[in-house]
Amino acid sequence: MMKKDIGPVIALYPTPTTIIGTVIKGKVNWLIVAHVGILGHDAILLSSHKTHYTNQGIKENRTVSVNLVSEDILAKADYVGSVSGESVDKSHVFDYHMGQLKNVPIIDESPLTMECEVVDIYDSEHHDNFIVKVVHTHVEDKMLDGTGKIDYEKLKPILFEMPTGAYLKTGAIAAKCWDISKSYKSKGE
Repeated sequence: MMKKDIGPVIALYPTPTTIIGTVIKGKVNWLIVAHVGILGHDAILLSSHKTHYTNQGIKENRTVSVNLVSEDILAKADYVGSVSGESVDKSHVFDYHMGQLKNVPIIDESPLTMECEVVDIYDSEHHDNFIVKVVHTHVEDKMLDGTGKIDYEKLKPILFEMPTGAYLKTGAIAAKCWDISKSYKSKGE
């Protein structure tokens, strides 16, 4: 099967849609961010365009909340990514409470929130890339399975797909890791 070269397209979408929260000049501010990545088992990357007002709060406080987006809060999430906190007060969009870390607002309606500390900031041409350590993870009880682990079939986080600018729903489990391989037979066997 021939594949077509479509140029230097980042094709790792879809990615989880998140709302990051911080405090700027004493006021809570929210921003939708879907350029996120995992950096091991204790840190994540949040990539935000340099023009975003929210970056100021993250840099100043060195803390941030990362709230997963469910379908129930998708319209609000899209809104906080469509207006700037520099000119619009977004503190009222979500009901929230402050987390255990300083200046970390937690969205009450989000099914899962991580409180994070900034470990490093990687500067690229157009983006501030925040490497953050997850310090606390808060999840609704009903989103846990019988063993206390997060059940993403229940949580159903919304994904973001950049090429078409679409939000996607998550679906059912396709297979269980480390079990599906048992059905594979190598050509050499």
